[in-house]
Amino acid sequence: MVGINICDKMRDILGEKIVIGAIEAKIRVKESDELLWKEISSLCSKIEKENSLEDVLKIYNIKAARDAYKKLGKDPSRYRVSSESLVRRVTKGNELYRVNNIVDINNLISIYSFNPVCAYDIDKIDPEIYFTIGEEGDYYEGIGRGQVNLSNLPVFKDSQGEFGSTTSDSIRAMVTENTEKLLMNIVSFSGEGQMEKYMEYCKELIIKYAEAKDVSMRIIK
Repeated sequence: MVGINICDKMRDILGEKIVIGAIEAKIRVKESDELLWKEISSLCSKIEKENSLEDVLKIYNIKAARDAYKKLGKDPSRYRVSSESLVRRVTKGNELYRVNNIVDINNLISIYSFNPVCAYDIDKIDPEIYFTIGEEGDYYEGIGRGQVNLSNLPVFKDSQGEFGSTTSDSIRAMVTENTEKLLMNIVSFSGEGQMEKYMEYCKELIIKYAEAKDVSMRIIK
């Protein structure tokens, strides 16, 4: 299992509210089938009906993430937490992007939990990783975003440098059609809450839609 460590400087600023739900599994990456997309579309419709753009900022887990960004010194309106970006897109009546089964499950869990969810190819990262705060001058190539300024952002890093954040993940560790081993991190800035429920739903989805085997789950706090 990948060792996941929450750094002291993150805890010093944000306290015990930082919790990571980690799911690891052997999976098969493929195009999402219609049953998965039906689940996604159903939840999107529900979110769109129940929320305005103003309401999105009041959703508990999204507000907690925005407050955390402010404490870290990052403008949450300029560098939106990924869950907020997805929910805002849905609330505007736009479909989520259709990528592959793993990325689509990742996004489904994010709009279900209102937490950022990060999916990584285990073979592209070190066996020991750290959740910490990006430093001045840190950048990486984000997925579909070009260069991402990581200064003061919550980031995942290993000995090779940063490879993910709760705003946008990097190309280096991204899931592709060749990925065989998955690490999916559900990041909460509001404590443990319903993390077990979110993880169980994730497990159900990857087994059903990604032929997942050897699934392991744990909570880091």
